[in-house]
Amino acid sequence: MNRQEIRTRIEETGIIPAIRISSAEGARFAAEAVAAAGIPIVELTMTVPGALDVIADLARNSPRVMVGAGTVLDLETARACVDAGAMFLTSPGLDLALVEFALKEGVVVFPGALTPTEILTAWRAGSDFVKVFPCAEVGGANYIRAVKAPFPQVPLIAAGGVNQKTAGEFILAGASALGIGADLIPPEAIRLRQADWICELAHRFSHIVKSSRAQRMGH
Repeated sequence: MNRQEIRTRIEETGIIPAIRISSAEGARFAAEAVAAAGIPIVELTMTVPGALDVIADLARNSPRVMVGAGTVLDLETARACVDAGAMFLTSPGLDLALVEFALKEGVVVFPGALTPTEILTAWRAGSDFVKVFPCAEVGGANYIRAVKAPFPQVPLIAAGGVNQKTAGEFILAGASALGIGADLIPPEAIRLRQADWICELAHRFSHIVKSSRAQRMGH
């Protein structure tokens, strides 16, 4: 997939499931479960043990899953992730060197940013999206609405504190996509290998995104 196709898939799906768990096997299981439920994207955070091997495994053996790397904190890790097959890179904070690297490599990048200055800086540097993180702690959907007003052209991903109660509000506020962790992939569901549980949550979140987008278009 090229950069444009990856960006389009993220935009269309509107959900980026973040896998932050303590085993490589569990991470594989979670990725397959969300993909089977119709969300063909996973962000594998670098905090997962053996994360690079899981990325390489998914990139090679699960063609329906678009796998990216999360919590990428330095260029060395970014290079290893891209070499392993990561199609997008994301970080909790704004690192312009990471954005520059991703653009050079032709992979999608969405750094974390919080203030209007950071959001503008990330966008000007060429980021595909800007991940507003941690969102809930600074006002949630109201904060997205507030920063979207001066930056209508910047596609924002809301991350941090997105759950079934708040997901719709974030979309209505103008978020292009949502970064969702344990509320979509509960560690307990992975421990018990309950794909149905993850599948049910994936369907719920997908429905929330779809109906909220329709509502937003209707306004």
